[in-house]
Amino acid sequence: MTKNLFDGFNSVSDKQWKQKIQFDLKGADYNDTLIWKTNEDIDVKPFYHADDFENLPNISSTKATQWKICQTIYVADIEKSNLNAIRSIEGGVEQINFIIPSDAVSIKNLIQHINLDAVTLQFELLFLSEAYTTQLQNLVPKAKIKLDCIGQLAKTGNWFKSLNDDLKTSESLINNTKALHINGSLYQNGGATMVQELAYTLAHTNEYLNSLEASKSDLSSLSVTFHVSVGTNYFFEIAKLRALRVLWKTLASEYQINLDCTIEVTPTKRNKTVYDYNTNMLRTTTECMSAVLGGANAICNLPYDYVYHKSNEFAQRIARNQLLILKYESYFDKVNNPSDGSYYIESLTQQLSEKALELFKNIEASGGFLKQLKLGTIQRKIKESAAKEQEQFDNGDIILLGTNKHPNAMDKMKNELDLYPFVKIKPRKTLIEPIIENRLSEHLEKNRLKNEN
Repeated sequence: MTKNLFDGFNSVSDKQWKQKIQFDLKGADYNDTLIWKTNEDIDVKPFYHADDFENLPNISSTKATQWKICQTIYVADIEKSNLNAIRSIEGGVEQINFIIPSDAVSIKNLIQHINLDAVTLQFELLFLSEAYTTQLQNLVPKAKIKLDCIGQLAKTGNWFKSLNDDLKTSESLINNTKALHINGSLYQNGGATMVQELAYTLAHTNEYLNSLEASKSDLSSLSVTFHVSVGTNYFFEIAKLRALRVLWKTLASEYQINLDCTIEVTPTKRNKTVYDYNTNMLRTTTECMSAVLGGANAICNLPYDYVYHKSNEFAQRIARNQLLILKYESYFDKVNNPSDGSYYIESLTQQLSEKALELFKNIEASGGFLKQLKLGTIQRKIKESAAKEQEQFDNGDIILLGTNKHPNAMDKMKNELDLYPFVKIKPRKTLIEPIIENRLSEHLEKNRLKNEN
């Protein structure tokens, strides 16, 4: 075909579209009626146009056709965790994330009868032991070992051991594996805005890079994996993941290291509920869709009942099947860069990147991420954002169906709780104030449980 089908149509400029909309509004103010502002201080317009860009965005390098279905298994019992992993792999899982609570866990027994060539194994360590990581590497040479001591400090308020011991062990592991893992999900689950989440994740990463560069480590072949959470703000979450890649390229270019990164995604905990819990499946489905379209490399879904039930086979299977349906029945593995070229998403990506980069520079100019954590600045900013979002939920501006909108009065949950579903307060001595993960519906749920007959 040599003739362009659109040659017979005149192009319509951004200005012409706006004039047409203004005419149809019949005197109503364009900005007040059609533009809304987000918590990220971004004005969302009713339409987006090529005229919004000085230069059209470059084609992204995402590989959405290759995203992996992941499952997280907390190793409380080695034998049960091993059987769970084998069953999950048979059910379609392509990556297993084992959470290892202590060095008492036998890796040899944990990986028994697992085909190490057929699945990616990741081990998230909740303790610090150089001997254990060496043993793990010997048993599973291709293992991805997730040890984020700065993430540990931010989450618990304490290092595993001490600043020097933690960074020394981390540097040794990074130099041996040529891999760095950053847990950025804490900031989202604590209530940070997307701009804060991106900036804090980047500043968090930069602390490691500064330390590695100072110790003369070879960073040329370093691979970086970001672990992040996504919520239900569909298009913004797509743009957030894309912005993370843009920001990483900006930072990596300063160190002259690998510009590519891996992004592993889990749905947020913020909007999950105890009551009308089946709606959690709808929430996680759209969140996983955002993750795929945003270019995630691996996705670990949350079981719909994780808030109040112990890990169980049925809920894990449903969570896994949600991803399988997206991948194999909904064709979410057919296009590498599905969100490229959308003026709306491209504009959001650009704005999130610019705002996050500005905040990142402010953090660095103020002494860096660790100093800001020590001063409590990061924690205070996240709490302020979380409080604003909580107020929006309490006022009904943020809706969780079945909780603060159309609740089922017949829904009784008091006798269904295997786990305590609220923030646990345990007084203890910490070096800094920890960043606390919390859900929007906790206060409302406490009152409903209290008033159940």
